[in-house]
Amino acid sequence: MSAALPPFSNPSNFRDLADNVRSVPVRPRVLFRSDHLGALDADDAGQIQALGVRRVLDFRGVNERTVAVCALPRVQVHSLAIEPTIVQVLDELVASGHRLTEADVVSHMQDTYRGFVRGSTHRFAEFFGLLLESGEPTVFHCTAGKDRTGFAAALLLHALGASRDEVIRDYLLTNERLKPPSFAWRGLEPDVGAVLWGVRPEFLQAAFEAVEQDFGGLDAYLRDGLRIGAAETERLRALYWR
Repeated sequence: MSAALPPFSNPSNFRDLADNVRSVPVRPRVLFRSDHLGALDADDAGQIQALGVRRVLDFRGVNERTVAVCALPRVQVHSLAIEPTIVQVLDELVASGHRLTEADVVSHMQDTYRGFVRGSTHRFAEFFGLLLESGEPTVFHCTAGKDRTGFAAALLLHALGASRDEVIRDYLLTNERLKPPSFAWRGLEPDVGAVLWGVRPEFLQAAFEAVEQDFGGLDAYLRDGLRIGAAETERLRALYWR
């Protein structure tokens, strides 16, 4: 087994999806999840290029991509745009004079995750379709690499056979890796901002509950929502298992 990928200073949430999986032989140095790649310097870009990355799958919305264009040279970038909703919702609450609480942010984050299932399943189906095309080293990301990317990583790890504990452990690692902004976003209190800039099990669980309600479980969601049946699962594992 290869050594775990050392933390990057920027992008801080960049990591090898295989590093925290022991239950199945996921190939190291092939599937990477990250925060956005729009602020790389030459050293950052060189480190990622040294991993052989040739494909980038970008879940960011239109404006997010425009203001922070991928700075990694000589890669093919695929847009799988999922427009962010949480910022708009919280902005509207603040503008109306509402004083945001931790419970407010938790509730709206859970709604965001339910929306991944009920409004963006087609994007995650496209994500898997691209992964099935080849096993070349790939980075998938959004802006912070925690929500859209976190749900995608959870689905992919499940499809590859990782245990639920490993899925959750990979998801929560964002709380150790992601550097929060150095400013008080929209004037949020620190404890409230910490909820927005981190991840919690109940966020991902909200998506899983939506999957259960709408499809009958993760395996059914993969099959019926994401078009990952037995043949596709076998190919994924052929491409991404050692």
